Amino acid sequence: MFPSLDSKSPQQLTWEQRLLRNSGKQKPGLKPEYQELKFTLHRKLVDKINLEALATIDNQRVRTEIRQALLSLIDAEPTLLSSLEKQQITDEVLDEVFGLGPLEPLLQDPTISDILVNTHRQVYVERKGLLELTNVSFRDDQHLLRIIDKIVSQVGRRVDESTPMVDARLMDGSRVNAIIPPLAVDGPLLSIRRFSTDKLMPPDLVERRATTPGMMELLEAAVKAKLNVIIAGGTGAGKTTLLNALSAFISPRERIVTIEDAAELQLKQPHVARLETRPPNLEGHGAVRQRELLVTSFWWM
Repeated sequence: MFPSLDSKSPQQLTWEQRLLRNSGKQKPGLKPEYQELKFTLHRKLVDKINLEALATIDNQRVRTEIRQALLSLIDAEPTLLSSLEKQQITDEVLDEVFGLGPLEPLLQDPTISDILVNTHRQVYVERKGLLELTNVSFRDDQHLLRIIDKIVSQVGRRVDESTPMVDARLMDGSRVNAIIPPLAVDGPLLSIRRFSTDKLMPPDLVERRATTPGMMELLEAAVKAKLNVIIAGGTGAGKTTLLNALSAFISPRERIVTIEDAAELQLKQPHVARLETRPPNLEGHGAVRQRELLVTSFWWM
């Protein structure tokens, strides 16, 4: 008899098993022969329902209606499916419609800090500083490109052969970077650096020994004295985390203007104006750089 997931410690479980245990149900992998059926159902659903018209309706109601439509489409298919397979295919098609497809289960796992997509065949995640290969994959490069375009278009960006690199963000502030051919030789590459929904405060950084109490007192004095402070460091060093923490020392009576290439700061003050740069359009016009936003911000101070 094999041990159950509940009988194993978190260190003994793979990320998929941890995710299944957290969700309270075990979800087997979808058989390869049903992948084509999933995309066929997705196409039929798009042809049958005007998804843009449903954008004004309550999200939960829309998901319920589309789930029923999907089940009807599945019943009309000649392929015999068990109830569990029907449920799984329905969930994955809903992720394609409302979310980021195969990446949705990873985005729902709070223990994952980075998602690294190396072409449509391979997806790694980082948890507590360690990289793990997952069994997540995309159907092909076009499938991955569609998910990338879905991400960047939500924040007014684009990625194509003329602009094969792009920085963007998810709605929760997670930082996104994508590179597509011809710069990415083997296929599209996607990186998602996630941010915790619970912002670390100065006492948290001291408790975790990221800074000493004396260092934090010095930084607090610098912020309250309105001194210029430069926060620099390598990728993933914690620059944004430290800046978010130091913002706690800013008085709520102050007006704050932030200027970013991709908005990711999570300031808790009530009076905050957030500005974000914009890349050029297809004709090479319309770019808004940090310099222009800085000049404009003087009107807001």
